[in-house]
Amino acid sequence: MHYPESENFETKAIRIQSERTQNREHSVPIYMTSSFTFEDAEQARALFADEIPGNIYTRFSNPNNSEFIQKVCELEGAEDGIATASGMSAVFTSLAGLLKSGDHILVSRSVFGSTHQILTQIFPRFGIEFTYADIAKPEEWESLIQNNTKMVFVETPSNPSLDLIDLEWLGNLTKKYKLILNVDNCFCTPYLQQPIKYGADLVIHSGTKYMDGQGRVIGGIIVGRKDLIQEIRFFARHTGPSLSPMNAWILSKSLETLSIRMERHSHNALNLAEFLETETEVEKVIYPFLPSHPQNALARRQMKLGGGIVSFIVKGGIDRGRKFLNSLEMFSHSANLGDTRTIATHPASTTHSKLTDAERSLVGISPGLIRISVGLEHIDDIIREVKDALEKSR
Repeated sequence: MHYPESENFETKAIRIQSERTQNREHSVPIYMTSSFTFEDAEQARALFADEIPGNIYTRFSNPNNSEFIQKVCELEGAEDGIATASGMSAVFTSLAGLLKSGDHILVSRSVFGSTHQILTQIFPRFGIEFTYADIAKPEEWESLIQNNTKMVFVETPSNPSLDLIDLEWLGNLTKKYKLILNVDNCFCTPYLQQPIKYGADLVIHSGTKYMDGQGRVIGGIIVGRKDLIQEIRFFARHTGPSLSPMNAWILSKSLETLSIRMERHSHNALNLAEFLETETEVEKVIYPFLPSHPQNALARRQMKLGGGIVSFIVKGGIDRGRKFLNSLEMFSHSANLGDTRTIATHPASTTHSKLTDAERSLVGISPGLIRISVGLEHIDDIIREVKDALEKSR
């Protein structure tokens, strides 16, 4: 692997690259192979014994996956990592690879809907317990730690209510009790936030979102402490949530433009949020870098920019929310996010529809909440689209 002599994010994202082959290619080839050959029986034995580095089988490792992993490790400040087939496989593998029956997890209440389903519907089958903790009440977290608590899992900012957790405070708390701190950093990417600096032991991403940035591939990644990744890697090797070489190649190439994309996403999102605060048909606007956000100071302390997600509550509840979505002409109506194209979502009826009304209320998802993944179109066109839809949906 070639590493540039630079500490700058942009240079590392572009110049960390697999060594060139004898063909002297400028862009890394895609290694579409299920397995790799051995020079002799002794090399095969040594590879299987983990005595020497090298590739055996693409379910274990592949040059494209290795490049993607090494790049994210450098950008996040992590020791090691493993790529997975999707963001949710990264979530599940980072939990199941380390937890056993009888263990307990402390979880921030505002988590992605599928993460909620793992905790409430799947892990109980294996005797793994959890407790939700309220982001707005950090003073309660310490009292929720049990004798069998092994891990703390958080999203910050959360999806879609954009609540934040003080990572430095949480890092100190988890170190005090010798707990694993596992942070879903999907909304920020390593360009805007690096949880390991604040004490996180693991960081996970859905590469499907901003890392790809163009809605092309499914992928995920887990990076962090080497000892923890070794345990997770054992679990993943034998359960098989591996990332395809093609998707790894795309994600690695996409990281080359991550910084400039996140700058534009954040610029457009802040401008849209400021516009929405002037609209009388909007009850509430949620964006971390708005002065009105209750954790604005924290956001500016631990995030470089505010990110590309804006949530707002439109007056008129669920009926008005649906009318708003149906009035959009340019925006995509999709459950994805992090795309070059602006996407509008109604979380209560899509991404968080499996939660009860009470559960949605606890995490700030009201019937009229709209989540906008602000894309890279011209900001004037984005604002005009929202303004027109608000007028049409009256």
